[in-house]
Amino acid sequence: MLTVVALASTIFCGGCAGQLAQGALVPVEPVNVNGISHVPVLIATTRSRSAADAGEMFNGSPAGAMSYASVTVSIPPDILRRTGEVQWPTSAPGDPRQNFVTVSANYLEKPTFVSDLSAAAKRNGRGKVLVFIHGFNNRFDQAVYRFAQITHDSGVSAVPVLFSWPSRGFASLRAYEDDLNIAETSSGAVAQLLDTIVKNPDVQEVTVLCHSMGCWPTVEALHASAQRTGRIANKIKNVMLVAPDVDVDLFRARMLEMGKKRPRFALFVSQDDLALRLSGSIRGGATRLGKVNPDQEPYRSEFRREGILVFDLTGMRGLAHSRAFREVTSVMGMIERRFAEGQQMTDIGPGTEVAGR
Repeated sequence: MLTVVALASTIFCGGCAGQLAQGALVPVEPVNVNGISHVPVLIATTRSRSAADAGEMFNGSPAGAMSYASVTVSIPPDILRRTGEVQWPTSAPGDPRQNFVTVSANYLEKPTFVSDLSAAAKRNGRGKVLVFIHGFNNRFDQAVYRFAQITHDSGVSAVPVLFSWPSRGFASLRAYEDDLNIAETSSGAVAQLLDTIVKNPDVQEVTVLCHSMGCWPTVEALHASAQRTGRIANKIKNVMLVAPDVDVDLFRARMLEMGKKRPRFALFVSQDDLALRLSGSIRGGATRLGKVNPDQEPYRSEFRREGILVFDLTGMRGLAHSRAFREVTSVMGMIERRFAEGQQMTDIGPGTEVAGR
């Protein structure tokens, strides 16, 4: 059992080394240095506010209702960092020239969250929003910094909105089971956030990005919306599932029940994902969606028939479970090549080829 726990910690914690023991969300004074970028993130969370650590903002305990916040993350110049990585300070408060640091962090009431979303959508010019739902083993500050890194390194032109569910934020088999139970009950909150966003008149288009365990409440929220209203909101154009820790058979069932009037789904899979292999073992051998071989049947035919775009990241550098974020430049290049071929995520039809490695 000890070996299994150690393996789980190694797999699921993959890049935790160097992160601060306490929360990193205590704001520091910004510095005026060429190349430093500021990424403002709007946040909805079902975590409880933290009383023990001001830099944590929200802890790993569930709250009875949704809370809102905004955090602006400072990212050091690109020439001083490796794309795809979060440069954590070795000690608080960190140096903005070399580290990710927080330059503002505020709790918000829902009306302020909505008005800030409107203002950001107007500044964006196209009213695009990117919603991110993180996976297992994420502290709140880790989720904020990772999403800031994804937003910055991908160059996406959209308002970043994070949904953070109360992951316990550490790696063990018990923590995995606890996180799984919480994630499975978070779909209602995901649906609530998406409903708030799509009802905003200044928002024109929404892309949903989820990772690992966060993909199940995402799929469930979209499925519930389709069942309740007959279709998923028109503004939700794209749903991107990265290393989804989702039972492949349940995913198939949910896709069929959603019907054809649904957003474009894109999957990012890796057959060498050890985290998903372990997850499958924990769940009695159930095949995880993020680990399937999209060239094999029945997956190839089903993905083509349903118009699901698949990016196979097997063999790329880095820890398989998070390589889509660590190798974001390469992944964005794969997506752009698909777009250059005329296969836009909003108009791909049946017959789409699986992306090559």
